[in-house]
Amino acid sequence: FICFSLLGSISSQPMRKFKCVDLYPKQLNIRNLVSYEKQQVPTEAVMFITATGIKICVSANQKWVQTAIKRIDGRRAAK
Repeated sequence: FICFSLLGSISSQPMRKFKCVDLYPKQLNIRNLVSYEKQQVPTEAVMFITATGIKICVSANQKWVQTAIKRIDGRRAAK
């Protein structure tokens, strides 16, 4: 899997935006995932972020991905 960054700026503050290029083919351990970002371009994917800050891109249309997103959203709502 490969993520690459695009440099942009918001009110002159430098900002990195990571995009998924290749997708990781295996299921991840949902307990290790703390956040996610959805993307449409260049491919429909979900970028999960682990507790250690690693970004991993996976296909958005897998059933376990939807389960992981619901679990992360549930944790956010509980805080």
